[in-house]
Amino acid sequence: MLTKEQKQQFSDILEELGKTLDISETQFDAAVQSYNAVAKQLSKEGSLLERYKPEIRPQGSFLLGTMIKPINEEDDVDIDLVCELQGKNESWTQKTLKDNVGLQLKENELYRSKVKLKNGRRCWTLYYRETSDDPTQRYHLDVLPSIIDSNYIKMFSESYAAIKNIQDLAIRITDNERKDYAIETNHQNWLKSNPIGYGKWFFSRADINKDEVRLLSEAVQPVPKFRKEKLPLQRVVQILKRHRDMMFNGDEDKPISIIITTLAAKAYNQEANVIDALVNVLHRMPEFIDDWYSIEHKKWIKKVANPVNEDENFADKWVDYPQRQQNFYKWLEAAQRDISGMLGQSGKGLQFINESMAKPFGKDAVTKAFSNYGENVRKQREGGSLKVAAKTGMIGTAGTTVKNHSFYGKEEQ
Repeated sequence: MLTKEQKQQFSDILEELGKTLDISETQFDAAVQSYNAVAKQLSKEGSLLERYKPEIRPQGSFLLGTMIKPINEEDDVDIDLVCELQGKNESWTQKTLKDNVGLQLKENELYRSKVKLKNGRRCWTLYYRETSDDPTQRYHLDVLPSIIDSNYIKMFSESYAAIKNIQDLAIRITDNERKDYAIETNHQNWLKSNPIGYGKWFFSRADINKDEVRLLSEAVQPVPKFRKEKLPLQRVVQILKRHRDMMFNGDEDKPISIIITTLAAKAYNQEANVIDALVNVLHRMPEFIDDWYSIEHKKWIKKVANPVNEDENFADKWVDYPQRQQNFYKWLEAAQRDISGMLGQSGKGLQFINESMAKPFGKDAVTKAFSNYGENVRKQREGGSLKVAAKTGMIGTAGTTVKNHSFYGKEEQ
């Protein structure tokens, strides 16, 4: 059982680890600038899309505040966006909409000559680094064309609990693998997605300050603000994703982020510090993986339900790719073991904690986190707010005040 001081120390260390995993404010601002340029291009006067008021919003980890840097700093950061249109021409199919978005992007000289543009299954992807050595350009944007309903934006200001039907936040999207891709003109019959509804659910789970509406409202703004401080659940998701990346570097069958994020949010129980939240989440995650009889497959399978669409199973690929299910459970067991091992070093000192974290989270990231933690401790000592617990000798904010020392090693009076 950890003492209060030990919990605080671990939480402070993990908070610093999370900060090292964040993309930088410069990268964040560059990405926001790029996708606002995309929005301007799509809504340009005379565009086929202009009358439908295209809006670009973040989705996925960029929306949730759980994005992390890739292990290899040379790799791209993947930023997921949704292009929302308020209606469409009644004759447009999914293909027509997707093609028109692509055509409008290609009219821009930058996207024609410098930014590689790829037509994917559901998204247009813009690769910004193809002709740039600038490290802030190491990202690509996935832009998902969609149609929204009339009352969609009004619900941004409502809490998750106040929305009577979360499906009212659903959007209709393009998918070139559907049989009706080139023929269905009624967008109500297109594939449904609900990124903002999911965001509302996630922030309702993460919120510990009764601030859910503001958190989401700021996150979905066309120009969101970069936030250095994160909620405990956001840090937990970042830490778990980093552990996954270190364990399955380059393996396509690694546990996917949406499953980790969903299970973590379902398991989270409003813990106010990162270490309690992390331990609890890892312990409770399996409780939210259901055994479900699939009529399609005529057998029992595992299900991780989408919290805003119970019919959707985030683990549906586990049936066709059983290695992915096996890898998830291997990862969960490894994460539980590694966190337990880290906590087991609590009475031995920071060096042992550091060493226990280096392999599962990456030596460079851990070294930087401990360096930042040490700097914070120094500032607390100099400011007179650093204390030491009488029983454990742990430094923190409770106990006897640690006197500051001068450059020559003498205590300041």
